[in-house]
Amino acid sequence: MSALDELRQLRHGGVQVRKRDNKAAFWFLAPWFAGLVFITVGPVLASFGLGFTKYNLIQPPKFIGLDNFARILSDERLHNALRVTFTYVLVSVPLQLACALGVALLLDRGLRGLAFYRSAFYLPSLLGSSVAIAVLWTQVFGTDGLVNRVLGFFGVEGKGWISDPDTALSTLIVLNVWTFGSPMIIFLAGLRQIPAVYYEAAAIDGASRWSQFWRITLPLLSPILFFNLVLQIIHAFQSFTQAFVVSGGTGGPSDSTMFYTLYLYQQGFSRFDMGYASALAWFLLLIIAAFTAINFWAAKYWVFYDD
Repeated sequence: MSALDELRQLRHGGVQVRKRDNKAAFWFLAPWFAGLVFITVGPVLASFGLGFTKYNLIQPPKFIGLDNFARILSDERLHNALRVTFTYVLVSVPLQLACALGVALLLDRGLRGLAFYRSAFYLPSLLGSSVAIAVLWTQVFGTDGLVNRVLGFFGVEGKGWISDPDTALSTLIVLNVWTFGSPMIIFLAGLRQIPAVYYEAAAIDGASRWSQFWRITLPLLSPILFFNLVLQIIHAFQSFTQAFVVSGGTGGPSDSTMFYTLYLYQQGFSRFDMGYASALAWFLLLIIAAFTAINFWAAKYWVFYDD
């Protein structure tokens, strides 16, 4: 057998091995692809179709065209839910990122027991969306809760913060700000990537710490800030558990905690108006996509990439 024939045989054998490996990989990935099609993509496409129907989960869907989407424009309770949700997002996300960045700057100084503090601050991000924390929050801000006990120690008379329409949403904003651990970890990783030589050169030139923060830290950290901003805005728009547990699923008092997702849930699973709920879900998708697109458009004016 010539050397050319041996080379062809080896190449043919390699092709056969790759085909067997590809086939094995396909069978290992098959459950994931099945879940993607039947659990994710399939229901998403089905909800889009249901958005054009009247469907109560019992009778067959009835096509009604754009009536569900036209109803969105005249639904006053939905407009209130949008106002509550926008307030929640536009207030809580900047405060959350500010707290996350501030704590990350403190931890970046090289404290003893850094691993402990990092884990302790990250823990609320894991638990903040849970039912248990939402129940605990109702106790903390209740009439006889921890907040009022602390105020009473200083001679200040408290109130039912969650049962007051003027302050109920604020308690949920505080809860979201409290879960700053996840963006804090990302900020801390970004701070560790900034070369120390920049700060040394700025200090030699007489730049103050405040000037170093604005002219070195923030510009070099802006990609991380942009990443956290987009993720936290999406997460805030999807908030549901806190408002559901705190209000008992009603969005009260006086719809002051009626998040968009909670209103969507009520339409779909309390009133069984699944067609309208599907339209609301796609409308929420458009809102999140619009906010994300605006962030990407504005990023070219303030996000700095050193390459």
